Amino acid sequence: MNYLQVKDVSYQYDKEPVLEHVSFRVDSGDFVALTGENGTAKTTLMKLIIGILTPRSGSIVRADQNEAGNPLKLSYLPQQAASFNSGFPSTVYEFVRSGLYRKGSWLKPFTSEDRTRVLENLRSVGMWELRAQKIGTLSGGQRQRMIIARMLCSDSDLYLLDEPTTGMDSLTRRRFYHLLAEKVQKEHCGILMITHEYDAVSEYANKSLHLSKGTETVSHSDSCEFPEGGRQC
Repeated sequence: MNYLQVKDVSYQYDKEPVLEHVSFRVDSGDFVALTGENGTAKTTLMKLIIGILTPRSGSIVRADQNEAGNPLKLSYLPQQAASFNSGFPSTVYEFVRSGLYRKGSWLKPFTSEDRTRVLENLRSVGMWELRAQKIGTLSGGQRQRMIIARMLCSDSDLYLLDEPTTGMDSLTRRRFYHLLAEKVQKEHCGILMITHEYDAVSEYANKSLHLSKGTETVSHSDSCEFPEGGRQC
């Protein structure tokens, strides 16, 4: 099922074009890696997708519902996610576990499956050993990893991640990519992730997109089609 459709999108700051004729799609079950050199407007593209910015031309369509017919749930992780109030009165474990709360379920007791999910997500970002620490004692990189773990507990349908592995060591990054790939396979969600580490993530992602300055999206995925008049993945 198609969760996100970007069709022939262009955008400019003042009179300077930064994106030209970008087209691709993210379906349920897709793990898409978005790469590109610095200055190729990858973050701008994310902001267009979530509606912070408006395209100069083209269209961006997000599905209203997921595969089960429920309202589509989207999670977005910006680059500066760790800059929130570090004085929040919570431990790492409590903060991550709060990602399991849903509307109308605040009093529902946590199950063993919920606890396992929190544990797996904390371990995937290398934060399990710090689960009892207060948020205010964490470094910026540790807060970033904690926020990722909470987001992964949220049970979203579409995840938009802007360089989420900043500050992670190579082992933690591999563990995180593996968790994302498992999440896509088990839950059939969709993931679009900005990364500078294509070689590292390529074995986990099933599609990849590359932005180049002044050009449309260039695809590295064998599964992508290139219809006449534009490129699409």
